[in-house]
Amino acid sequence: MIQYEEALQIIRENKILLGTEKVYFIKGLNRVLREDVFSDMNMPPFDKSAMDGYACRREDIKNELEVVDVIQAGYKPQKKIGKNECSKIMTGAMMPEGADCVIIVEEVKELTGNKILFLGEKTADNLCRIGEDVVAGQKLLSAGTKITAKEIASLALCGHVRPLVCIKPKVGIIATGDEIIEPEKTPRESQIRNTNSYQLLAQLDQIGCESNYYGIAIDNEDAINKLIAKAKSENDLIIITGGVSMGDYDLVPGLLVKNGFKILFDKVAIQPGKPTVFGRDENKFVIGMPGNPVSSFICFEIFVKEFLAAATGYENHLKIFKMKLAKEIKRKKNKRLAWIPVKINSNGEIEPVEYHGSAHISSLALADGITSIPIGVNVIEEGQIVDVRQI
Repeated sequence: MIQYEEALQIIRENKILLGTEKVYFIKGLNRVLREDVFSDMNMPPFDKSAMDGYACRREDIKNELEVVDVIQAGYKPQKKIGKNECSKIMTGAMMPEGADCVIIVEEVKELTGNKILFLGEKTADNLCRIGEDVVAGQKLLSAGTKITAKEIASLALCGHVRPLVCIKPKVGIIATGDEIIEPEKTPRESQIRNTNSYQLLAQLDQIGCESNYYGIAIDNEDAINKLIAKAKSENDLIIITGGVSMGDYDLVPGLLVKNGFKILFDKVAIQPGKPTVFGRDENKFVIGMPGNPVSSFICFEIFVKEFLAAATGYENHLKIFKMKLAKEIKRKKNKRLAWIPVKINSNGEIEPVEYHGSAHISSLALADGITSIPIGVNVIEEGQIVDVRQI
């Protein structure tokens, strides 16, 4: 049995970097950028009004001002502003030459003869300067960034509509166990519904993978072997839940070897998730997880995400926050690194959710993250600052 940190190091040492492709930017959601992206222009591209009002010279604001133009957003001003002149201007419209501020419409009185009078004592500039947000040539996004809605906006901003991204990792999902049935079926006595596979499919979708579900293999060598062989031929990574421990029907590790995989580790000092298996055959990989659903969820978070981040070039993929513990966390055994689901309370502190162990899948629906209890530690005291991994 190896330590968690050693397992992570083995995964990192066996990483591969997948290829790239160009996609239409909105189709790049949840993909990983593999190039830096630079702005092709200044933003704003011109001095523009930040308010609806009147563009004028600050030195004239106490005087009656003649309105010489109306400037709509998207149109170039037609008149230069001279002494005691102004242009009515809309938010986002280009500032006219000669004007250096905008007086807001709420503080203006309209007079006869197409004139106005500013009623305020003073005014801010109420304009946005050319290039104050972005200058031409400025780097907006870095290679290794995951594309979310925020990055989509930046790609649109600079017209970079076909970014270079990592190809989608292909990941196959296999569940094992005579007791497992699909969710739409009603379990008989001794049966349970398959939550692992659909949980994993959703987790993969969230990180931009192409997932393939191969169904449930009964605890039979031939059934499991056929699915492993098929999934290996069609994917970069296989995730198998169940059948990886030491029981009479835990057939997966031996069948992985039969299919050409070299087992790089098969036990990790973590709770839940001790009998986690990681194997490789050239550029094909497998991660086998315990069948309990919290185990598979956490193994995905701490191992599969690490592997896929390396494979796609995703930098800084971990979202870990230091937070204050509102309630102590206890455990009886301390020989493994324990992962505990936690939630953020109304005071902005974290506390454990009700959690009965690795089969208690519904506990995760209440959790905002997971925190860990180090080996040798039985209690984390209330008020202590702990690391929380967002899930």
